[in-house]
Amino acid sequence: MKMAQTDAHDIRIDRDASNLSLAYILVAFLAFGVAASFGLLQGLDRGGMIQMPSWLTYYQILTAHGVLMGLVFTTFFIVGFLFAGIARTTGGSLPVSARNLGWLGWWLMFVGTTMDVAAILTNNATVLYTFYAPMKATPWFYIGATALIVGSWIAGYGMFAAYGHWRKNHRGQHSPLFTFMAVSTMLLWQIATLGVAAEVLLQLIPWSFGWIDTVNVVLSRTLFWFFGHPLVYFWLLPAYIAWYVIMPKVIGSKIFSDALARLVFILFILLSTPVGFHHQLLEPGISDGWKFVHVVLTMLVVVPSMMTAFSMFATFETYGRSQGATGLFGWFKKLPWGDARFFSMFMAMLWFVPAGIGGIINASNQLNIVVHNTIWVTGHFHITVGTAVAVTFFGVSYWLLPHLTGRKLTRGVNSLGILQTVLWSAGMLFMAGSMHALGLMGAPRRTAGTTYNNDPTALAWMPWQKLAAIGGGILFAAAVLMVGIVIYQTFFAPKGEEEFPIGEVDEAAGPTPGILERWPVWLTVATALVVAAYGYPIYDLIVNAPPGVPGMRTW
Repeated sequence: MKMAQTDAHDIRIDRDASNLSLAYILVAFLAFGVAASFGLLQGLDRGGMIQMPSWLTYYQILTAHGVLMGLVFTTFFIVGFLFAGIARTTGGSLPVSARNLGWLGWWLMFVGTTMDVAAILTNNATVLYTFYAPMKATPWFYIGATALIVGSWIAGYGMFAAYGHWRKNHRGQHSPLFTFMAVSTMLLWQIATLGVAAEVLLQLIPWSFGWIDTVNVVLSRTLFWFFGHPLVYFWLLPAYIAWYVIMPKVIGSKIFSDALARLVFILFILLSTPVGFHHQLLEPGISDGWKFVHVVLTMLVVVPSMMTAFSMFATFETYGRSQGATGLFGWFKKLPWGDARFFSMFMAMLWFVPAGIGGIINASNQLNIVVHNTIWVTGHFHITVGTAVAVTFFGVSYWLLPHLTGRKLTRGVNSLGILQTVLWSAGMLFMAGSMHALGLMGAPRRTAGTTYNNDPTALAWMPWQKLAAIGGGILFAAAVLMVGIVIYQTFFAPKGEEEFPIGEVDEAAGPTPGILERWPVWLTVATALVVAAYGYPIYDLIVNAPPGVPGMRTW
């Protein structure tokens, strides 16, 4: 059975759906631009090249950078991208209910973001990106975070409404692959955010208002990491959508296997949540047995990632052979290296290789002890989310923004897109590479000045800190270029029609089993895994709670 997304002609997204998607994406890049400025200041401060003024602290901008880049940029972009793709693959428009929920979600997310930025910039929420206890922010920071998350839930309900509308009118058919993947991504998000929602609503808001005096810190951290690691897959899955569904069309190939792609996304739903204890391997109050269970489940997440690598390189080789490539790697030369849409996504995929290896190291009990709470973890985070994910989002933006605004991707922007990808990769090589080296030398994460009163060990870190700052400067230049491309593509590019590339499934691919779209089955399995991995540990942390901790303000 052929999928609905395999139509060869391009479907235009109507104005209502385009405006909704555009509203999300423009806020995303506004947050990205501000966060990039704060990131530059961080690098220069750590490298000893500048000193922060008294009215703006290092930890303040560290919090702002993490929240704006890690939560606001990614979430707004993902929701905008997914709404656009759902509209594109289900006929070019969104049902009224989906649009209304989408706009309601946007307003809640925007208001929540504004509240959080105000709290951070007034120095009332310098609690870092991982905002668990005992550091305590103003209640309005937590309320803003709640609005951001609830808004994203409502946007997800809009996507579910569009999906349900399509299924109702196409009974007996598999949904379009992009739409299936979008729904999978938002289902994962709905599950993952239950942890942080419970932490914020039941612990942090009452605690920050003074309604309760102390908080269970181990429970707070556990609920945060219930959310914190699946968050990585919420970032990654939209990048995977671009790789699976858009990349084949861009290079002129076809999707290797519809069934494999759907199975990969289901595996991520099942395996991404019950893994949070691998972030807490040195945490007291959690038994080694439960940590081992979470490490095993973490390692299983490697399976869908390897399936993705196999699928993508099969797509590349199939295309290369169709163009007459010979030899073991002859297909590599046939790929469209001059197309920024392809080049950015391919570079993002390459960056995901060391990112994945670093993830295995972080999740390994013995190796984690070496790098735990060092700046190695920060470097890993930046090549995973800051490169594999972000560069994919950049590549999508080159064509998505003109598609939404009725403009064209010009040759000039295409060349600038390739330059932007090269600059970003070079900057990340210097910055994240230095962070990995510094982590192996013992340099801590989440610190401002790092000479420790000119201790010889800490002084030996400074050349690497300066190299990281240089990388940060290159990254900032790439960020400025990216923001410029966004502004041009949205408002000034020539009028025209830009394709929304959706790949066709290879004719030789096998059929897609119907069970892959039976959501009650997979959600039941996902719930069972979460309950098995977290049920007793959370119960134990509540019944045998450690001493409560009052709020701390360290700034």
